[in-house]
Amino acid sequence: MKIVLNKDAMLIVKEQDVVPFRNRVKEYAVKIGMSLVNQTKLITAASELVRNMLKYGGGGQTLIEVITQGRDSGIRLTFIDKGPGIKNIADAMKDGFSTGKSLGLGLPGTKRLVNEFDIKSVVGEGTTVTILKWKHG
Repeated sequence: MKIVLNKDAMLIVKEQDVVPFRNRVKEYAVKIGMSLVNQTKLITAASELVRNMLKYGGGGQTLIEVITQGRDSGIRLTFIDKGPGIKNIADAMKDGFSTGKSLGLGLPGTKRLVNEFDIKSVVGEGTTVTILKWKHG
């Protein structure tokens, strides 16, 4: 069972909101003693998802949570937008797939950086992505 110890919500509505969000994620990761390598993976994944949320979803809300499960602790990040949604999640999760002009490394690359990755999307309603990075692993 996962227990939430601490949480923080932030609105992301413009490009200038990205750096304070990244800094807050780093603060939480440092606070739980996450290694520098895992901090880097978490912040890289968070950066990709927050930029997707701005670019495709017109911004949205993020939730940063410190969670524990047994003796392990980690950071769970949730990204919620009310954008157009993703028509085909299976396609979006393939390497090389892109609806934009990017390299298409976004969602599958992000998934590889974290321990848990969940995406839910409804066309016309928006997308919610939740990731979890454990302190060890």
